[in-house]
Amino acid sequence: MLFGLDGVEIGLIIVFACLFGGILSGFPVAFAIGGAGIISFGIIAALDSAGLMVHQAIDQSSQAYRDLVNSGVPNDAVSKFRYPDLPLIGESVFPQGWEVALDRNVSFIVNRMNERVLAGQSIETLLAVLMFVLMGITLERSKIANDLLTTMARVFGPLPGGLAVSIVVVGAFLAASTGIVGATVVTMGLLALPTMLRNNYSPEIATGVIAASGTLGQIIPPSIVIVLLGTLAGDLYSAAQEARATAVGCTDALTYLGQPAVVSVGTLFQAALLPGIMLALLYALYAFVYALLNPEKAPAVPMGATNAEPITRGEGFTWFLGMPALLIVGTIVLGNLGIVGSQSTVVSSFSDIGQGASLRTNVGEACQAAMIELHGQSAWDQAVAEQAAIEAAGGQQASEKLTEEALATKQAEKIANAAPIGTGVAIILILLALVMTTGRGVAPSADKRPLIIGGIGLVLTLLVDILLVGPATSSGAMVLLMALPFVAVMYGVVYALKLCAGNELIRVVFPPLVLIVAVLGSILGGITNPTPAAALGAGGAIMLAAYRKLKDMDRSPKVIIWSTLAILIAILVGVNFDLRINQEGVSVESWFAFFVAYGAYLYAVFGLLFSCWILYTSGVLSPVVRETAKVTSMVFTILIGSQLLNLVVISFGGEHYIQQWLKSFDNELTVFLIVMLVLFVLGFVLDFLEIIYIVIPIVGPVIYGGTFDPKWVTIMIAVNLQTSFLTPPFGFALFYLRGVAPASVTTSHIYRGIIPFVLIQVGALALLWMFPVIVTIVPDLIPN
Repeated sequence: MLFGLDGVEIGLIIVFACLFGGILSGFPVAFAIGGAGIISFGIIAALDSAGLMVHQAIDQSSQAYRDLVNSGVPNDAVSKFRYPDLPLIGESVFPQGWEVALDRNVSFIVNRMNERVLAGQSIETLLAVLMFVLMGITLERSKIANDLLTTMARVFGPLPGGLAVSIVVVGAFLAASTGIVGATVVTMGLLALPTMLRNNYSPEIATGVIAASGTLGQIIPPSIVIVLLGTLAGDLYSAAQEARATAVGCTDALTYLGQPAVVSVGTLFQAALLPGIMLALLYALYAFVYALLNPEKAPAVPMGATNAEPITRGEGFTWFLGMPALLIVGTIVLGNLGIVGSQSTVVSSFSDIGQGASLRTNVGEACQAAMIELHGQSAWDQAVAEQAAIEAAGGQQASEKLTEEALATKQAEKIANAAPIGTGVAIILILLALVMTTGRGVAPSADKRPLIIGGIGLVLTLLVDILLVGPATSSGAMVLLMALPFVAVMYGVVYALKLCAGNELIRVVFPPLVLIVAVLGSILGGITNPTPAAALGAGGAIMLAAYRKLKDMDRSPKVIIWSTLAILIAILVGVNFDLRINQEGVSVESWFAFFVAYGAYLYAVFGLLFSCWILYTSGVLSPVVRETAKVTSMVFTILIGSQLLNLVVISFGGEHYIQQWLKSFDNELTVFLIVMLVLFVLGFVLDFLEIIYIVIPIVGPVIYGGTFDPKWVTIMIAVNLQTSFLTPPFGFALFYLRGVAPASVTTSHIYRGIIPFVLIQVGALALLWMFPVIVTIVPDLIPN
């Protein structure tokens, strides 16, 4: 043994020394990781051939080992950490020779590249990375951040520490629209830091709030970190829970857990929403309290109004808070009363499948004992009673095709129980009403007649839906009946939009906000998965950037506006009409709707291509594409290099060694706390990508193989990784900010400025540790 260390321990030290050396060498990180794997394997193989890499393994031929296994201890649970008194034998870290290990590594790396990079199940999810990067870089190049910073500074500037609070708000906004730390930090550093320094803000609070707010993109969805973590977490959790179920004697994880062992990226986006908002609020609260305690270091700075017309407090309360609350709460109440709800007449032509027991009860004794320990005796007794009742009723009923009479009866019952007002109609009318109330609020002295006409149109549309439109009414007839009152509604809405255009805050925030709502809403609402949503975001960002460029060039942006309307028309027609024209007996109404939707789709595609042409001719598209290719290539190259490094660790038993050490702790909380501390320390010297692809696959089978909610585990890791951007000496946000900060701001200013925000990050982790419901409440409320 070398230096009295186990051979596997020496191997781990060599791997991490080569990794840190490669990172410090100045080579691109993506290549340094792969090179560290190759070099470390060569060193370990040479030492092993010289007989210096001796691993002390448990002697499985000894009587003590056989007695322990015969006593009922699983073979996987036996380790020299948990049972240090067992006899040990010395063996090579490459039992079959380093040549065999090298051959296996080459085979594994080819398989893993094919599985995770080229054609595996996770490739579709990883495509979202490319789309989100394209979306973020496009928005960053379209100068939206500049407008947001200027506008938010006018809104929050008069408050103590108002400029710092505005930075946090803009950082959160950019996080939800770009998700790229470098672009956000650099943009805010260039635009906001000089303004803050000119207004007597201390360099520490100014640099700290910019660096910290720029990292919000790592946790607020859509987040590249969560996409990358999610692709790993799903596989790790599924495999770990299958192993856990097998270890306790159950056939699979579904039997043992009572639910599938699945976690998706979309669910993780839902779980990250509240923690991200909580972090932004903690940052803003710190900036506000700091300004109250140190007014000379973060003074209030009035920077002008954002509204062309001054309004009173009562008018603002009525139209911006009172009326929207009344509309939304009123609709929720009507929904609970059954007045607003689904009007769908679609019924299944098959009978419902009989309800099964809450837990599977046809299991062995070992699995039964493990399930009772996991779920509790009462849950098991309830499942047994449910299964007995099912068997007494003749067993679980299979689904069977209904007769025409039964199908007609079932459909008639659904029509009779349908709500008078459809959910879709109610949502659309609420959104249009909110536009009109906002227009009334920003310009209270403007002519009210168009808004009154729009309000009357809303009432008439509701009356038509209640009195003339029923669940059995065709979509074409509904459109004709609602056309006239809806024209009155749109008259008021168009007038309200013109009024809103006079408000700088609305004019700046509304376009990117719509894009964010469209992308996140489709993911959080369970409508689609992250990849199509990311494609929607990328296309929307291109059109938004082209709109901004046309305005700067004093050219008409009508093509972009009409293309946006075409997208809305295509969506509305697709939701309300049956566009399946490849069936027999297609109605004239469906054909007409299909051509309308197809025409709208073609015009939307034309608008997207026109936007690309505008950005290309103005010199914006080429650098955006180059930067997107650069970032995504870096991500995938790091993925490949980290797989190589992981296989080196696996080849000499390093992964198994670390997992055995972690499993030697009886307390699951202790294990997770150790992992979180290790990740926090590694964040000082490693980027989040290296941690995700090198460390998480090693510790993942342990932390995902217990009783913790996988969503909570993943979000805790994501928040911890966010800290790696702020911790010196290799915090990337610090590098970005140092590169754009003026000479008067020193590196020590930046380091001192981020210390409070690192402590806030640690405090946020403590809050999530004590209150996991912050992570789990949104996924529990939103159906997936």
